[in-house]
Amino acid sequence: MQESLRIGWGEADITPDNSKVELSGQYYQRLATGIHSRIKTVALALEKGSQQALMICLDVVNFPEEFQKEVRAIVHQEIPALRPESIFLNAIHTHSAPYTQATGLFRDWLPLDQDALKPADYLVFLKTQILSAAKTAWESRAAGGIAPAFGNARIGHCRRAVYADGTAEMYGDTTRPDFVGMEAGEDSGVEMLFTFSADGKATGMILNVACPSQVMESTYQISSDYMGATRENLKMEFGADFHTLCQISAAGCQSPRDLTRAYRTEPDFWHADGVTELAKRLTSAVREAFPQTKGKIETDPVFQHSCKRVSLPMRRASFQDYRKAKEKIEQLLATMPEYEAFLDFCRETHENEAIPNQHGPYDSKLHHFVLIQNEKAVIKRYEMQDANANFEFDMQTLRIGDSAMVNCPFELYLVFGQIIKARSAAKQTFIVQLSGGSGSYLPSPEAERLGGYGGLIINGKVGSDGGYKLTDEAISAIQKLF
Repeated sequence: MQESLRIGWGEADITPDNSKVELSGQYYQRLATGIHSRIKTVALALEKGSQQALMICLDVVNFPEEFQKEVRAIVHQEIPALRPESIFLNAIHTHSAPYTQATGLFRDWLPLDQDALKPADYLVFLKTQILSAAKTAWESRAAGGIAPAFGNARIGHCRRAVYADGTAEMYGDTTRPDFVGMEAGEDSGVEMLFTFSADGKATGMILNVACPSQVMESTYQISSDYMGATRENLKMEFGADFHTLCQISAAGCQSPRDLTRAYRTEPDFWHADGVTELAKRLTSAVREAFPQTKGKIETDPVFQHSCKRVSLPMRRASFQDYRKAKEKIEQLLATMPEYEAFLDFCRETHENEAIPNQHGPYDSKLHHFVLIQNEKAVIKRYEMQDANANFEFDMQTLRIGDSAMVNCPFELYLVFGQIIKARSAAKQTFIVQLSGGSGSYLPSPEAERLGGYGGLIINGKVGSDGGYKLTDEAISAIQKLF
């Protein structure tokens, strides 16, 4: 006897009523001045027999694992039939949304506008809206089907420029005479999985792209960025009740900007016109790929879910690294104390923002203040690494028909995603980064060797050795479902 897959969708607005809220994602404080586009949470419930999963996408930069645990507890309390380990969240990595934790980075170093929404108050609202979307998704479950599709769209590009002296720099100047190439490639493939009602109507899709939703990352507006714009475009394409669960694939070294063309041939992708352009490209890719689903809708697909606690080795600092950091930070602090350096960093950033027709980034990762933070991170890692030798997270693995999905909490460098996709037993593999928590960047060996922002100890908890272990864990978990 065949058993139908049951599918339910839910969606809720997570834009704060008070748009005067601090935006997450940068080293400096940004208080939103308005709303470019609404931010949302989208939930997809899948159930077949004893197998179940509730995927929840958030238009935020990231979230700590503790936040996912809290959401799991709230949802399970309201819906006891949903097992907590079946619930997992992911972020689209917009830098234009409120913080998902009460404290973070350096924003507490400056006084907050008394009229601004406090992060703790936003979190209460956010959890309420997530629960609403989750309940709608679970309660609307109905027999339906799925069909995969694949497309291409020019969205993400490597953002780390390499120079002849053996160094790399995020958003480095590619017009320099010593520029020798980009550190990595790019992935223009767009993974898609459509859902359908019992009568064959498209009800939604999982949309997976190897590029963070970060065109608006240095603005002062709340924004769901190109992913949110694409989601709204698809509602116009398929109907107002069509839902899109957005996922970012392995893209820790990627951004929406083609640095090799040096902003000369298209929008600079630091402003709102870039959102429109990328959403147009991605919408076109979906439109062109959708006919692939014709005659291929499965109402009785294989559906399996597993959740495994994975442990990866923390990236370690050597004693030599530790000694150098101690010496360097002493020199840096003697030149300019930390708080004074922070104020100078903010001043310089705001001056850069005020330059007419200037594209980002406006903050320098080579500033004195940032260099202090880099050395502090090495010292802290060395002093704590024996007591905290491993980083753990819940690895979620799904098989939906001939497609597989696996998640991780990192800004995972492209190379690791390429390995997983190539070696996967599935016909199509969805990698979901910044899911289940936040381990920050997980760099390639090249990034560790070349340095620069994104390749340093301060930028992530796990190094490339852990990245290779992650790929083996992911490939093994997928294999078990096939």
